[in-house]
Amino acid sequence: MSTLVQIQVLPHHLEDEDHILEKVFQKVDFSMNEVSQWSIRKRSIDARQRRVLYNLQIELWLNGDKKPVREPYIINDVSNKPAVAIIGAGPAGLYAALRAIEGGLKPIIYERGKDVRSRRRDLAAINKEHIVNPESNYCFGEGGAGTYSDGKLYTRSKKRGNVLKAMEWFVDFGATSDILVDAHPHIGTNKLPQIITAMREAIIEAGGEVRFNEKLTDIKHENGQITSIQINDSVWYDYDHVILATGHSARDIFYLLHNRGIKVEAKPFAIGVRIEHSQSLIDQIQYHGDDQNPYLPPASYSLVEQVDGLGVYSFCMCPGGIIAPCATDVEEVVTNGWSPSKRNNPYSNSGIVVSVSPQDLPNYKENDPFVCLEFQKKVEYDCWVAAGKTQKVPAQRMTDFIAGKVSTDFPKTSYQPGLTSVDLNEVLPDMLASRLKKAFVAFGYKMKGYLTTEAVLHAPESRTSSPVKIPRDDFSLEHVEVKGLYPCAEGAGYAGGIISAAIDGINCMDRIIEKHN
Repeated sequence: MSTLVQIQVLPHHLEDEDHILEKVFQKVDFSMNEVSQWSIRKRSIDARQRRVLYNLQIELWLNGDKKPVREPYIINDVSNKPAVAIIGAGPAGLYAALRAIEGGLKPIIYERGKDVRSRRRDLAAINKEHIVNPESNYCFGEGGAGTYSDGKLYTRSKKRGNVLKAMEWFVDFGATSDILVDAHPHIGTNKLPQIITAMREAIIEAGGEVRFNEKLTDIKHENGQITSIQINDSVWYDYDHVILATGHSARDIFYLLHNRGIKVEAKPFAIGVRIEHSQSLIDQIQYHGDDQNPYLPPASYSLVEQVDGLGVYSFCMCPGGIIAPCATDVEEVVTNGWSPSKRNNPYSNSGIVVSVSPQDLPNYKENDPFVCLEFQKKVEYDCWVAAGKTQKVPAQRMTDFIAGKVSTDFPKTSYQPGLTSVDLNEVLPDMLASRLKKAFVAFGYKMKGYLTTEAVLHAPESRTSSPVKIPRDDFSLEHVEVKGLYPCAEGAGYAGGIISAAIDGINCMDRIIEKHN
């Protein structure tokens, strides 16, 4: 049995163990002599007051208490076990495969894109040459969208499954143990590829399979049961259990299911722009002028405002980050943000997006599953056209956007393909532009200095979540009409990030293991 103690320390005391323990023993009625072990269980920054502090949750074990020792991930031999198909090698697919091995099943992952290392050439092509590979990009390929777009591990989905287990598996495969402590854990795009590779190697070592450049192109079901899948328009494989973990950008999967009589439905999502400030400005605002403190990390922020009946909020905020081109097809432009592990770039970026429900859209029809998807596609196409039909993005200084005038120049930004100066009021639908303008003004009051001519809007930020939901049974996690088909994670509308997707992958595989047992 352990004891938990909450304390606050100044940033320069964060690694001073004597100071930490002195504050701890001011709050308990026993001495250090009675303690066998202690550790920091949770760590977060409190910048709400003029003085920035760290909140620490300290865990103590008294003499006679035994600190639990966790067994690392164990690789079992499943080469001759029943096979389960997993479509997609993102966090949901990889974690489903790891859980299958734990449960005595053989996972076979089909991934439309390339392995995590080979993806880099395609990312370089889109950044430098404006060439989009529809099968290998920031969204498609081993590790999924999160691998090269930040690696944030924060989730609010505490009730969906074992968050700690998902985090510990990351540590088992190479992540620093700091992710088990930080309130907003982050691995970083520069470190995630090695971790993803280690997971794949473990799956193969156990007798599982990871197949790249193998795309789901058709599906068969009979009498309400999945029977087989087609890969690359050619080979059919028979399966009783298929986990569909294809990600929020695999639009072809939504159309495929619909065409095969498998129910899909429209789902609320969010869309807007990605804004970039200098990181030094955000540090100065958030740390109340203490922005040169070497003990403080690059600052983040979270903003939300209700505007004309819809929510406008910051999304995927990246301190010390870079804005990346995340299109998955040739006639579209998409932005997203990422940070390296040290978050040491001079820029700060965040999506600022408007919540959109199907009923909010001008072309809404009650039984149209693609009304949100088509809206998303049109915004991306219009931005592509406005930027010159390249991977440049239509851009505007924030103050010019509010004033409705085209920017004559830009400060240096992190978006490598380049910017095209436009009036985003004329490019974006009015339902988005009008609300974004009001929200930026409100955010300027909430964060003094945020509303500045030095901030640049890059459009669009559109892949926040899936605009289509693949409905499933709440208990079995199978599709509501097709047994053995498990819609999973972000692409099905049941997750919103790396950890929640990983947990959903585990949960879907748990149901399959229960059936086999």
